[in-house]
Amino acid sequence: MLEIRHLSYQVSDESGGELGILNDVSLTIADHKFVVVTGPNGGGKTTLAKAIMGLVKPTSGSILWNGEDITGLSITDRARKGISYGFQQPPRFKGLRVRDLLELASGRQDLSHEEECQYLTRVGLCANDYIDREVDASLSGGEVKRIEIATILARSAGLMIFDEPEAGIDLWSFSRLTETFRQLHDEKSATLVVISHQERIIDLADEIVMVSGGVITQHGPKEEIFPQILANTVSGCSYMKEA
Repeated sequence: MLEIRHLSYQVSDESGGELGILNDVSLTIADHKFVVVTGPNGGGKTTLAKAIMGLVKPTSGSILWNGEDITGLSITDRARKGISYGFQQPPRFKGLRVRDLLELASGRQDLSHEEECQYLTRVGLCANDYIDREVDASLSGGEVKRIEIATILARSAGLMIFDEPEAGIDLWSFSRLTETFRQLHDEKSATLVVISHQERIIDLADEIVMVSGGVITQHGPKEEIFPQILANTVSGCSYMKEA
């Protein structure tokens, strides 16, 4: 279970004052739930995800994973406890092959070609074309994104956080990605927290969390929240994107 208790994150503004990016956020996510975090741009969604992973240090509040307070733990320690994070713009690793990243993520040096192929196929990549390629500037942003998601699958984390996984991905690969999310959820092997504006991803969720102005404005079952989002779309006030 993931528990966020009274989490706040402030930064200094141009006038020397404090600007609240997250303001007293509390949230509980049960094991094996698929939760989509959505809301307008600049509302605090990515900052919330980064705080869970340890990429930003909250000003106040606490984060608990499976009952343990992880607020002060490093990114590495959180990863060891089964928390993974997919960046909106993944880093590149010149000199490292896709095969190397999958082995590092899985903690195994004996991944079979078949296993490597399975991870890459689930994100819409052909293993034969990518397994020995370097993760460098020769790859497009969408390709690097899909490779990163494959490494998260190889890690078999208990909590998988994805920041706009659809960004830079073509329509065919997006279809593969949504099917992968569906399979992960059906397997009940991990808790999924996905930041997204995509209607097809939101529709997969058990629960939807709406974040705006640094606070949670709504949180509830998809059946309750999703119709409200669709109504806003019809009225022209949507921040959602269609695939």
